[in-house]
Amino acid sequence: MKAIEVTGKIDSEGNLILDQPIREITYPHQVRVIVLVPEPTEVDPDDTPVEEIKASLKRALQQAKTGQTRPISELWDRIDAE
Repeated sequence: MKAIEVTGKIDSEGNLILDQPIREITYPHQVRVIVLVPEPTEVDPDDTPVEEIKASLKRALQQAKTGQTRPISELWDRIDAE
């Protein structure tokens, strides 16, 4: 059996909606589904919403284009401080 990890949401009617189509298999194909639902107190640091990531990348690109950058040495100093 082959495992493919994907993310998705359960809608208000209980349907599973995948974030991306699965392209690694041929269709139609019978599958088994295991749904992992995070506990309310469980926060995954990798679950940053795609829109937030896109907005951050756009801001960073705009800052780089306008010269709003910092020397690498300053960034390393800030990392070491944490």
